[in-house]
Amino acid sequence: MPDFGHGRLVVVGVGLIGGSLALALKHAGAMQSVVGVGRDRANLDAARSLGIADRIYGLNEPWTKELAAADLVVLATPVGSMAGLFASIAPALGPKTLITDVGSTKQDVIAAARMHLGAALARFVPGHPIAGSERSGASAASAALFRDRSVVLTPLAETDSDAVNQVAAWWARCGATVHFLDAARHDSILAAVSHLPHVLAYALVADVARRADGAEYLSYAGTGFRDFTRLAASEPAMWRDVCIANAAALRRELTLYRGELERIDALIAQGDSAALLALFERARAAREDWLVRQAEVDRG
Repeated sequence: MPDFGHGRLVVVGVGLIGGSLALALKHAGAMQSVVGVGRDRANLDAARSLGIADRIYGLNEPWTKELAAADLVVLATPVGSMAGLFASIAPALGPKTLITDVGSTKQDVIAAARMHLGAALARFVPGHPIAGSERSGASAASAALFRDRSVVLTPLAETDSDAVNQVAAWWARCGATVHFLDAARHDSILAAVSHLPHVLAYALVADVARRADGAEYLSYAGTGFRDFTRLAASEPAMWRDVCIANAAALRRELTLYRGELERIDALIAQGDSAALLALFERARAAREDWLVRQAEVDRG
């Protein structure tokens, strides 16, 4: 187990998730120093000024020299960039350095890790914190982001059990509850409860905005439209990568959702108010039950 309080962390992608993890581990006394790596110099400067990172590097700078002494490397970038990052870090990793990621898809990330990590593959623990918001960048980071939230780990068959235990312990120090899932099962579930809602939010805004009189429509949009489309304020590049990476599962969910819309359309066309009310009531009850169970989880 790492010596908590004297750890060295390298975070590639110091945004909402990567920055929050760095802050949470620092505040918990689990990491002493943090190296932040990224593309955007202004965001890196913000990460340093906010106390998230002690040293910062652009991706075109010699940041991999920091890897040999790192206890943990966190890849917190869009999943489409993972393969290149694995290839970059593999030759520079220390013999005991652990690697994890925070991507919303897992099978593609694992495939990239298998292709590029070589001997370090046993020290890679794929992960996904079920936390976040539509905000992005270091300025959105919070040490409390993962408190009472779930983090899913999807270890490979090759992953060393000590590596899994250590990464799980770091997440626990952030206040998170750690769960374990098969990578394919993770991607199937998240396609329905995370990826699909983002796509729907983007689709609704795009549909209204592209109309010739879209500005007039939007001028009358109220809190319902605002709340439903909040996710469309999320980082587009990240969600583009998620859609491509999890295409098969997401397309299955789109088909199922399209079928539900067609059933609702048929009920409206038939004027079947009783069946429509019953559907809405079932959905409302299911959501209220979910909220009650979530509140119980949050209370511990």
